[in-house]
Amino acid sequence: MIHQVFRVGPIACNCSILADEQTREAIVIDPGDDISTIHDFLVQNNLHVKQIVVTHAHIDHVAGAAQLRRLTGAPIVMNEADLPLLRMMDIQAGWFGVETPEVIPPDIHAADGLQVKFGETGGNILHTPGHTMGSICVHFPSESLLLSGDTLFAGTVGRTDLPGGSAEMLAQSIRERLLDLPEGTRIVPGHGRETVLAAELQSNPYIRDLI
Repeated sequence: MIHQVFRVGPIACNCSILADEQTREAIVIDPGDDISTIHDFLVQNNLHVKQIVVTHAHIDHVAGAAQLRRLTGAPIVMNEADLPLLRMMDIQAGWFGVETPEVIPPDIHAADGLQVKFGETGGNILHTPGHTMGSICVHFPSESLLLSGDTLFAGTVGRTDLPGGSAEMLAQSIRERLLDLPEGTRIVPGHGRETVLAAELQSNPYIRDLI
């Protein structure tokens, strides 16, 4: 499996490109910015995007999805509970002092349990509301890999003080959806360094409070 992470935009969102080495099928997760860099990598490696997955509709994760859709023709997959955040993109842009990007509704609703796939590798959408109402994680069991968006980070968890956030729902999502994954699961969060679930169980103070 090919797994390339680009840190994109002013807040260094982790955009993941996952691809099958044989079929060259790929998915792109959280193309928040720097679409030319992402697209150049896809072209140079002869990768064909099957889906564009957005873990939640904050500007740093979704701002480049419409542009990448135009370039690749791939559908956008996002949980529709975050549609209100798309409708306030001008307000989000104001938070960071940037221009309002073009955003469009998803082509596919990222409902809990939805399957995403590139080549022979399949992943499962885990609906994990808390950071936003529509936040999702993407779990690839065969790769022992979790793309956790802004739900879980190395040493901390996602903030809940922005519109649509809920500390109670975040705690419930992590407890019920993530803590039972295999401890060897590698976690690539929406920002910062990757980690392993076992390390978070041992040292993340937010996780330890949930156990």
